[in-house]
Amino acid sequence: MEDAEPDTTIPEQPQVPPTEQPPATEPAPVTEPPPATTEPKQEGEPTPTESGTPPPPQEDQRTQAEQDFDALYGDAYGDPNLPTPAAASPVYDPWERYNRQMHRFNNAIDRGVARPLARGYVKVVPRPLRLGVSNFFNNLGQPVSAVNALLQGKPKQAGQSLGRFLLNSTLGIGGIFDPASDAKLPNKGEDFGQTLGYWGWKNSRYFELPLFGPRTLRDTFGMVGDAPLSPLRQVESDSTRIPLQGLQLVDVRAQLLATDSFREGAEDDYALVRDAWIQRRDYQIFGDRMKNQEEMLPDYLQDDSNPQVPVDAMPVMPPEGGR
Repeated sequence: MEDAEPDTTIPEQPQVPPTEQPPATEPAPVTEPPPATTEPKQEGEPTPTESGTPPPPQEDQRTQAEQDFDALYGDAYGDPNLPTPAAASPVYDPWERYNRQMHRFNNAIDRGVARPLARGYVKVVPRPLRLGVSNFFNNLGQPVSAVNALLQGKPKQAGQSLGRFLLNSTLGIGGIFDPASDAKLPNKGEDFGQTLGYWGWKNSRYFELPLFGPRTLRDTFGMVGDAPLSPLRQVESDSTRIPLQGLQLVDVRAQLLATDSFREGAEDDYALVRDAWIQRRDYQIFGDRMKNQEEMLPDYLQDDSNPQVPVDAMPVMPPEGGR
């Protein structure tokens, strides 16, 4: 007898009355969490990781010679106090091969003649007398400054330069003393090279002259333009003019003795002198054109008595017949 197959039919389920389903809702949009960034802190607001006390000021570790060099030439070699416009501009030096050779020649003359004379001058002549000599030659340059200030459209500065010359030449006993500075007349030198820059000749190629040292092609033409206005060159007697020119050169070199030790440690003395000179020259030409920046400039950039071989040292053609 065969087994009966089991009944596999599913019993009928009772009918469930349909119920109203809730309306389908769209899923809420998934938003990504904002990136873990902190809001930019306002200027002067300390961050949570900063301590409430400012770090102590660090002591200046530079040597005196390095500080003197920075005081003369500025941001190109690490002066942190210069404003943003003082960033060193690119140097246009297509004649670098010639300039380097001339730089070596000038350095040889300097080591053999100029620097020993300057050191002897400083050792023998008391500082008050050296200051009087510097004042005297600086005063001789004021007429040239006055004329170039007029050419640049600065009549007020021209009047100040002329006033300095008259005051120092009289009350200052020929310019040996400087009562004009006590009278608050600023000492701002101008030359024809600066005038050419003001007129639009801005990016001039670097050009090192024999004996005169760093210049640009623009400033070389400027020297030629200033030469006829130089009071010292108007002295016709060689026995008077040549010793004065020699004293002026020694005085200029003595003012640069503070930079010697800094230059001796430079890997590339040519690039150091070139870049520093261009940086300084740019300030002399364009520094006073920056609106609302004059008060931000360091004092040594507002003083234009930058020592360099003067136009007075250019040879004077002898008059006809000689003397």
